[in-house]
Amino acid sequence: MRIGLIEQLEAIPAAEWRRLGDAHYPFLRHEFLLALERSGCIGANTDWQPAFLTLSDAQGLAAAVPAWLKRHSYGEFVFDFVWAQAYARQGLAYYPKLTVAAPFTPATGPRLLLREDLRSTALRQQLLRTISDWSDAQNLSSAHLLFLDADDREALTENAEWLLRSDVQFHWHNRGYGDFEEFLAGFTAEKRKKARRERRRVLEAGIHFETRYAGEATREEVLIAWQLHRLTFLRRGNEPYLNAEAFLQLARSLGESMVFKFAIHGSEIVAVAVLFIGGHTLYGRYWGAAENFHSLHFETCYHQGIELCIEKGLERFEPGTQGEHKVSRGFVPQYTYSAHRIADLRFRAAIKDYLHREHEAIERYANDIGEHVPYREAPLTLP
Repeated sequence: MRIGLIEQLEAIPAAEWRRLGDAHYPFLRHEFLLALERSGCIGANTDWQPAFLTLSDAQGLAAAVPAWLKRHSYGEFVFDFVWAQAYARQGLAYYPKLTVAAPFTPATGPRLLLREDLRSTALRQQLLRTISDWSDAQNLSSAHLLFLDADDREALTENAEWLLRSDVQFHWHNRGYGDFEEFLAGFTAEKRKKARRERRRVLEAGIHFETRYAGEATREEVLIAWQLHRLTFLRRGNEPYLNAEAFLQLARSLGESMVFKFAIHGSEIVAVAVLFIGGHTLYGRYWGAAENFHSLHFETCYHQGIELCIEKGLERFEPGTQGEHKVSRGFVPQYTYSAHRIADLRFRAAIKDYLHREHEAIERYANDIGEHVPYREAPLTLP
């Protein structure tokens, strides 16, 4: 295997990249990453500098890690700010660091990407050694693999260099529902009544919903979706991670993998949920609203997504991070995982102890939240 470093995504042949990893995971697709680079959201003059480590053989690209040199921790959704502060207090530099992730995306997926004919634990271990050796050669404080899938997590469990970390999201699971009412039939009477009331309030406000797959949406509709999602960020005092050109390029390149759920009042689009489809999973990524209608957020971001999953036979709906309010609407706790290699052995020991205590707290939180799901027969938290 020949080790390589790719610092510009356009240098990766699309056909070779498509042979790596999970072709159904939308956020590391060649089209997705290239749209972000060409629109200026990642790459040159940004704080997401590609440092893709690759292994190649006679057939071309054999394995890769979507790695980024980062000078901050924004857009990652696995929070290590306190670690950086601890380094600073000791007069040490935490940044730059190496982050292996899908940019701006808190969704579990493959991180150690292997060509289909080479998928093995041994090759994953070789990639991990490549990450460690390159990070040390660059004198980086740390390397981080975020939102790991089960195969990558298994490769890391016996590697003492890497510290595993857990967190909790809330996901919806399709149990073969025929329609939304059949889904609600599994709720307790009180929670079922509340869900119906939320949906009725939106209808009574004169709002209806229209679905646009990216290939169907007009340029004007895509830009409206971007403007609405931007409002959500501005209300929190930030500009969005993705600019308007990124939305336009994603819409052109992803087709039916990108979905807009438009809330329409009269003839005006007043809210939108931006979703992505990968394999059997629906991912909720962005939302925005121009006006404040009662229960509009819950209907746009959750109920409409659940209906889409039922309609298309999708197995799971991942609506994003945080939000205990999702639980009463049928979402259940789901563990997510990351792994961290801290170069300084003193800090590695301290962070290992911190993560052990944090994991115990996360388990208690997940179990406590699991007691409040709306189902008559409560589903267990998934591993």
